[in-house]
Amino acid sequence: MILRVSCIYYPYFLVGEPSSLEGEMGSLRLLIADDHAIFRAGVRSLLEGQPGWQIVAEASDGREAVAKAEETRPDVALLDIGMPVLNGLEAAQQIIQNGSRTKILMLTVHDSEAMIDKVLAVGARGFLFKTDAAGDLVDAVKALQSDNTFFTAKVAEIVLTSFMNKRGRTHAGEAFEGRLTPRQWEIVQLLAEGRTTKEVATLLNIAVKTAETHRSNLMRRLNCHSVAEIVRYALRNQIIEA
Repeated sequence: MILRVSCIYYPYFLVGEPSSLEGEMGSLRLLIADDHAIFRAGVRSLLEGQPGWQIVAEASDGREAVAKAEETRPDVALLDIGMPVLNGLEAAQQIIQNGSRTKILMLTVHDSEAMIDKVLAVGARGFLFKTDAAGDLVDAVKALQSDNTFFTAKVAEIVLTSFMNKRGRTHAGEAFEGRLTPRQWEIVQLLAEGRTTKEVATLLNIAVKTAETHRSNLMRRLNCHSVAEIVRYALRNQIIEA
């Protein structure tokens, strides 16, 4: 991974061609996805005050976020990582893979190196801690609107340190994760959330026997012998939150 930092603005850095963040920037269509209604309301209040900005959709889980993104085609989608049914990382990946030009800003309470690696891997353009949202959210959205990327100073430090430490080394976790398909990652999350095989089949619109096959293949591939072990695996890999 090569990071090209072309311009620096405290408290974040932008990667891309420099552009002004001052003044009127035109209309912007936004989607907010978070399973906490109070947090969504707070984000909405911060963004709706900007001239020309419009909240075109809200979602309370990742699957709904993907559907709303496909339906409304927002310019920027703000996705919480720790959403139920389908987490924000998988939702972001699906939105991007569906051919959408929507730029993704991930919101999270996690500050681990592994989580930041995953955000970058799915193609998100920005990463913001929820604790920084009150002060940095508008600037983060403006950065994506200007076709730049946004990372707070803390994230920038983690990213750059990780890059320096990992040059020339293979990330074992990435190699392992590559063994699972996107559909299998969805099923891991649903099982870890306590969904039955029938519920998994209904949510994914597949046959119950197909869901059972996926479950068996997953448990064998992950060397898990019970749902409890899948839950522990999902927690270790931050697919779900404790």
